[in-house]
Amino acid sequence: MDMKKIVAALVGTVVVALFFYFDLQRFLTLDALRTNRQTLLDYHVSHRLNMVAGFMLIYIVQTALSLPGAAILSLAAGALFGPVMGTIYATIAATTGATLAFLATRYLLRDWVLNTFGGKLEGVNRELEARGFHYLLFLRLVPLFPFFLINLTAGLTRLPLRTFFFGTMLGIIPGGFVFVNAGATLSSVNSLSGIASPKVLGSVTLLGIFALMPALYTRFKNAKGD
Repeated sequence: MDMKKIVAALVGTVVVALFFYFDLQRFLTLDALRTNRQTLLDYHVSHRLNMVAGFMLIYIVQTALSLPGAAILSLAAGALFGPVMGTIYATIAATTGATLAFLATRYLLRDWVLNTFGGKLEGVNRELEARGFHYLLFLRLVPLFPFFLINLTAGLTRLPLRTFFFGTMLGIIPGGFVFVNAGATLSSVNSLSGIASPKVLGSVTLLGIFALMPALYTRFKNAKGD
């Protein structure tokens, strides 16, 4: 591993360690968001660009380093920026962070990811290699695997960066909008678990199945041809 890779890995490790050492997760809770919402809104009014840039930077770092707090950040996007712009900001930031995690796995952490999760990822790796965009879209839409684990898994494959980026961006919009839209009416949110109702999950799952249909058709056609 060359010096640039060592420095990048060290910086990431230090940031993660500081996050837990200073218990920064206490700021990424529903109660903390409710308590600080008005202060954040006031700051947004007078420092609009700084607020958007700061929010997106925090979301990117959180996603890139697989830190806890993504759901709260999506709620915050809706609470601060509204459902439309909040979804746009959250989607761009989450996609950027996921792409950085993908690249880190591919070029920095390959051996560690294989040693830690290797046995659990074989099936997903195989499907991503074979069906690329459609399978990635399915994984993003249907919460079968944790978001961070998909980032790491995809980094182990030969999946093109462009395919990962756009598959992730499109795949996270529906689920992301659910949380961002809930954040826009924050006072009605009692718990994170109550946001994604069975009806919502069913709708998103159906979208995932439709996204996978072209890949399933190709697989069936190839099997029939053999």
